[in-house]
Amino acid sequence: MMSITPILRYDDAHAALDFLERAFGFERLAVHEDDGKVGHADLRLGEGVFGLSSTGAGKAVYDQCAHTAGVYVVVDDVDPLYERAKAAGAEIVMEPVDQDYGSRDFSVRDPEGNLWAFGTYALGG
Repeated sequence: MMSITPILRYDDAHAALDFLERAFGFERLAVHEDDGKVGHADLRLGEGVFGLSSTGAGKAVYDQCAHTAGVYVVVDDVDPLYERAKAAGAEIVMEPVDQDYGSRDFSVRDPEGNLWAFGTYALGG
């Protein structure tokens, strides 16, 4: 079996967890602390799961990650999620737009600069 799980790093991972729950509706599955930092956390949105950690948390595999990243999340209904993210204070990069390839997308940045894009386009679908 193979699957892909993105891992993002945050200077303030505790604040990131709160923001991701509030802005996008992520659910915390597990949070493992290491000296007050988030050594690793698992979050779920629908069927998708990703991990995050604090920068400098001492986890060698995560220390090799770039500081910012971009993630695309496939959703059925873009507009309510856009309004939720906007209300939570996400920096709007692109308002909802219908793309010429059939998707409806929007993009925001979280408080530490990671790009989160949400849309109806599913790869291979």
